[in-house]
Amino acid sequence: MIPQEKSAAVSQGLEEAFGTRVVDEICRMTRGLSSDLVLRIVVRGAPYLLRIMTRIDEMNDPARIFACMKAAAEAGIAPRVLYTNEAEGIAIIDWIENVPFPREQALVRLPATLRELHRLPAFPKTFNYVTAHKFFIWRFRTASLLPEAEVEEVFRGYEQICAVYPRLDDDLVSCHMDLKPENILFDGRRAWLIDWMAAFRNDRYLDLGVVANFVVTNEADERRYLAEYFGQPPDAYQLARFFLMRQALHLLSAAVFLMLGSAGKAIPKDVKPPSFRGFHEEIWNGGIDLADNGQKIVYGLVHWDQLLRNLRDERLTEALRIVQERNARDGRTERLLPGAR
Repeated sequence: MIPQEKSAAVSQGLEEAFGTRVVDEICRMTRGLSSDLVLRIVVRGAPYLLRIMTRIDEMNDPARIFACMKAAAEAGIAPRVLYTNEAEGIAIIDWIENVPFPREQALVRLPATLRELHRLPAFPKTFNYVTAHKFFIWRFRTASLLPEAEVEEVFRGYEQICAVYPRLDDDLVSCHMDLKPENILFDGRRAWLIDWMAAFRNDRYLDLGVVANFVVTNEADERRYLAEYFGQPPDAYQLARFFLMRQALHLLSAAVFLMLGSAGKAIPKDVKPPSFRGFHEEIWNGGIDLADNGQKIVYGLVHWDQLLRNLRDERLTEALRIVQERNARDGRTERLLPGAR
């Protein structure tokens, strides 16, 4: 189960972490899209998680990933780290026994967890939006996967968002950036964040927006969620920033999942996606595995359909106005999102 080329390094890690190389039990955790080999091991009667990176490159950099993971563990929002080997991409951490996480509890607990995450010292690198656009957003616009009229409508709205959404140093914080349910564990008392592969410095509203997909169901939830994060009721500007970032995330998610799931083939016009809320509830409850290409397509369409609805809502015009006026008042000219092509 452990790759032969990693066997010696894993044995050394077990020795350093536990004083033994004997593993009582070992099983592979199969869910998720990560390229890493993730194993549950039992040593001297206690369970732990063994993570082995199978691909190491500039994007999958163990030095960055482990630094972020250790900082979060020290802050008490990630499991304790017992051992890391940057050269081999190996980590051993505490095992968290996961139990169902009621959405009502998550709506309160997760923004508080994000607040602690975003207060951490700055992570090693800032996420490169230009790269993200090059490999997904710009390619998706010309991929002919969806009706051209819809694509052009979406990108007109998206270009408006790119033109006003600001890049503010105070909002570039330590972010997880991949807070899907499988990376959020709940032990019955507290939330834990795992899998720090995508962690970078980024705009705080990105993490807030990703988690909101799963726990925010209406505007009342949205205000409560942001109030828990900011420690006071959100103002109009914070609500506007949050709304605009969520639209950018809808487009990025649609582009990523539709391109990966379709393998470049046009999506049939008669495919009708389920509701955004219902599909995310199923993901939250563990009923959907996005490793399946068919489910990737459905998930991409779920985001696309929600994005179309939101871009046609008057709230978009109001959010753009609020952020643009604040930019003008404060003399802000730097933008976070590269202009679309």
